[in-house]
Amino acid sequence: MIWTIKIKLLSGRYADADWEGSLEIESSSSLLALHYAIQRAVNFDNDHLYRFFVARTPRSRETIDLDDESSVTIEQVFPLEKGRKLFYLFDFGASWLFQVSRSRKKPFEAKQGIEYPRLVGQTGEKPEQYPGWDE
Repeated sequence: MIWTIKIKLLSGRYADADWEGSLEIESSSSLLALHYAIQRAVNFDNDHLYRFFVARTPRSRETIDLDDESSVTIEQVFPLEKGRKLFYLFDFGASWLFQVSRSRKKPFEAKQGIEYPRLVGQTGEKPEQYPGWDE
């Protein structure tokens, strides 16, 4: 089944504006696949460590790290326990922090000819990973 996942930028060293995106992704996809989908959605280079964790807030002392991101699937994570949220932290130096949530949109069968995961909507200004960096 295809789920719609919302990705909301909460903070980051160069986060100057709000950004939120909606991804359509196979519910059986791993967190590793979700990591790559988020990277593509925000046009980041996949050149830093990252982590997925569940907590009440991003700064909670009590967190559940989802360490085995290659075998943990999205459908194993959701639904979350009441009051808990899924967070994605990318680049521990720049601290790009995103909240990941499942949309209320009904799951649906994959449509033939469409490649998933895919970004289907966004609001705000996409963050720039390295502003002012000349390649």
